[in-house]
Amino acid sequence: MTPHRLRRAALQRTRKRSQRDPQDFYHGLLARIADSACGDSRMRRVIVGTAGHIDHGKTSLIKALTGIDCDRWQEEKRRGITIDLGFAHLERDDLQIGFIDVPGHERFVDNALAGLGGIRIMMLVVAADEGVKPQTREHLDICSLLEIPVGIVVLTKTDLVADELAGLARLEVEELLAETRFSGSRILPVSSVTGAGIGELEHAIVELARECSGPDASSDGPEALKTDAPARLPIDRAFVLKGLGVVVTGTLVAGRIQEGDSLETAPGRHAVRVRSVQVHGSLRSEAIAGERTALRLAGAELEQLSRGTQLVAAGAYLQTTRLAARLRLLPDAPKALRSWTPVRFHLLSADRPGRLRPLTGPIEPSQTGLVEIRLAEPVVAAPGDRWICRRLSPALTLGGGEVLDPDWTGFTSKRRAATLASLEGSLEDRLSHWIAQSGLVGRTSEELAKRAGLGQAGLVTALGHLQAKHRILSVSGKGPNQRWIAPAAFKRLEEKASTLLADYFRQNRLAAAMPKAEAVNQLLPQQARPLGEIYLDWLSKRRILTVAGDQVNAPGREANLSNEESELSRSVLQIFEAGGLTPPAPEDIRVATQAKPQVLSGIVSFHVQRGDLARLPGNLIIAASAVARVRRELEASGIDSFSVADFKERFRLTRKWAIPLLEHLDSIGVTRRVGNTRQLLRKSPKG
Repeated sequence: MTPHRLRRAALQRTRKRSQRDPQDFYHGLLARIADSACGDSRMRRVIVGTAGHIDHGKTSLIKALTGIDCDRWQEEKRRGITIDLGFAHLERDDLQIGFIDVPGHERFVDNALAGLGGIRIMMLVVAADEGVKPQTREHLDICSLLEIPVGIVVLTKTDLVADELAGLARLEVEELLAETRFSGSRILPVSSVTGAGIGELEHAIVELARECSGPDASSDGPEALKTDAPARLPIDRAFVLKGLGVVVTGTLVAGRIQEGDSLETAPGRHAVRVRSVQVHGSLRSEAIAGERTALRLAGAELEQLSRGTQLVAAGAYLQTTRLAARLRLLPDAPKALRSWTPVRFHLLSADRPGRLRPLTGPIEPSQTGLVEIRLAEPVVAAPGDRWICRRLSPALTLGGGEVLDPDWTGFTSKRRAATLASLEGSLEDRLSHWIAQSGLVGRTSEELAKRAGLGQAGLVTALGHLQAKHRILSVSGKGPNQRWIAPAAFKRLEEKASTLLADYFRQNRLAAAMPKAEAVNQLLPQQARPLGEIYLDWLSKRRILTVAGDQVNAPGREANLSNEESELSRSVLQIFEAGGLTPPAPEDIRVATQAKPQVLSGIVSFHVQRGDLARLPGNLIIAASAVARVRRELEASGIDSFSVADFKERFRLTRKWAIPLLEHLDSIGVTRRVGNTRQLLRKSPKG
């Protein structure tokens, strides 16, 4: 017996148990898979999702195609309707087609939405005896908004109607599809009871699946397989199997997941480890984007893994409650979108309460516009994600579209046009704008990767293009820590630095230079100050300023005294030197010299920067020669340590002068405080 037939036989045996208990069914399935050979990782895999009104035969159709009954729960079988998502698959040569069966009842549209994200083929099911019904239209609208690449229509229950009535149903479907992206899709009549048309339908699905999974398949939109992005699995089911632990399933929308990988829940950030990986019921060492995936996990509690949670590579994606997106309002939306509107927000398997508003004026039914979305609970989102919004009550699909910015911060009136243009632009436009938004703080490659939902390889390529076009500048770091700013931000820094120095030296004409720390604090926002040395170096190379030690100056500038200031300068210096360790207060000197306060302050600062005067803590000024005499006397005294009281007594100082002077001596390396004493630091003799 071939491996394919062995697998089918195992499925047939375990399928019978699903009639009794779904938990038993999965336990048996996983046990048999574990004993079987691993699935062929070279197989191409495509996901097909059903759509259509309740009781039009979606579940029966999948059973006729695959032999698998997607209704797993006793209540579904008792009531005869699909309540939750069901799953099946079909293998043909190197192709494995996964089927997601969604409920058709209007009360369970939310459940249906949890399964439609990530599918590549829509299978719209319409009963020939009923034709197009309300959920037919709503499901088709949802598939159009999700931009599912291709579709096929199946007319079921043809055994119950005459050919003429089936023909009328076909015409009705063609009219329905005419104004959608699925116009021209094949319409195939079948009977799940008699088997009529099932073979032709299977062949058509296989052909579509080959087109979708081939090398020429479209890479645009949410259906693109982002295998180089960080792993991202939206959970649509989570359960515990006795003896096996916690199991989750979903369609892997980005990246790869391997046995042994460490992931985290989002939201929540609970760490989990992958114990085993299965794809379409086969044990695998790795799952790849686009595949139906089941993971057996360690380190996770079931309550941390509810539907709507995502398993992602640690720290790789943003968890957000505020997004910017493109919205297409459906033609039958009740009214135009003009202001904040409460909605249910659906993205992949997540369902969140929230509200949205237009960013560019009212959006009329059938129109498209930009919107801001605010959610009551966080969701993991990335640019390109497709989403749906529904009215709260009565429940109705309003529209949907594409996430453009998962970390929306709004815009100022000056930046409105640029911000909106970047949202509608390319990936490079958005990256450039996000970097420009951050000013001199910049953005790291890691931050940009999270916001863009990209792996490092894709991000490096995009940033390299921007750098080559001189649209961004690298500030510091390498790899994920490399930081980027916009050239315009540095241009503004140049202008600000020139203005700052001009203003400073106009107010402090006699200052020899500006303290570097003060310049950094004036030029840079707090978050950018750790980059101060880099920016000062850039400004120095651009000849905007000069840096010498801890001082900043304008290029070629020197402080010069006028004749009158020179005479006052000599008088001031003589007063300080005559005052020794307790010179007069500046106000007393001003009265004695009849100098203007601003002029006197400038002359004092001039001599401090030249080293003629010393500025002690508490802004006390003393002659540098007096400090030098204290140092010489201490070094000549022969003592190794002394107390504050000893110091005060030796130099006949009050505490007002003694403490600041000691702190100054500490700062210049003459003494060192040890407890309540000072230790004298003598220079080692030259050998």
